Amino acid sequence: MSTVGPVVVGVPEEAYAAGLADVVGVEPVVWDLSHAHGREAEFRLVVPPYMGPPPRVERFRDLPALEVVQLLSAGYETVLDRIPPGVALCNGAGIHDASTAELALTLTLASERDLATHLLAQSSSSWAPPRMWRALADKRVLVVGYGRIGHAIVRRLLPFEVEVTVVASRARGGDDLVDAVHGIDELPALARTADVLILVVPLTDSTRGLVDADLLARLPNDALVVNVARGPIVDTDALVAECSSGRLRAALDVTHPEPLPADHPLWRAPGVIITPHVGGATSAMAPRALALLRRQVEALRDGRPLDNVVKPATSVSR
Repeated sequence: MSTVGPVVVGVPEEAYAAGLADVVGVEPVVWDLSHAHGREAEFRLVVPPYMGPPPRVERFRDLPALEVVQLLSAGYETVLDRIPPGVALCNGAGIHDASTAELALTLTLASERDLATHLLAQSSSSWAPPRMWRALADKRVLVVGYGRIGHAIVRRLLPFEVEVTVVASRARGGDDLVDAVHGIDELPALARTADVLILVVPLTDSTRGLVDADLLARLPNDALVVNVARGPIVDTDALVAECSSGRLRAALDVTHPEPLPADHPLWRAPGVIITPHVGGATSAMAPRALALLRRQVEALRDGRPLDNVVKPATSVSR
């Protein structure tokens, strides 16, 4: 493959093109994959849009020079099997750490401090009756998924005077925040003492349905399930049953199905807070996304290894 001339990079928005304009040897071109462009033969790296209609990923196969698809999302399960041979897939790990961790804490605090009760009282110009309210302090929090976002969540949790336990795909030693990382095989036993269960694992065959009726039944009464990962990780029917009975609560940025139909019982289940999958869509995203894109296009230009490779390019003649 010839590399004469600048590295032509397709980005979905003018702001990203402007942010890459000063990178020597790189030509950023605005293209959101929604239409034919006319320069299909030149694109070596393409960045699909983060929001809006699903990107026309079938166009990847019409880009003969394509070497890299760079996602702006941490999740990649919907694109993984649609990347042509010879093309690397990179995800947006690191872009959403701060935003998603903030939302995980927001959902946890909003539920623990009964914010919905106070907002409902405010909407009717009334004062909630005095009583002793829940607090996050002294709670036992179990974080399932201890990658970059999980680490960011724990770093924000610890000042709230909680006891934090973390779970990853396999057990390993601790780090600057936790004494040990537990393996996923320990999750059923650990769930028995978790006041708050925060989910931040990627959606894979092994995590789909991970939080099923059996695991939910192991949680203590009044435990809170916080999902900022992917909806299918939780058995929705089992969660609805537990929340409808009043035994568990939930604070969800993701659901299954998604978007949640207007008549779905999860909307009306007591103790449930739902946000519309907004964990990463904040003002903190753009500067972090641009920093990653600059590193990636410079690495591609210089022939250096890329960051965040989740599917390497296969060695096929293209």
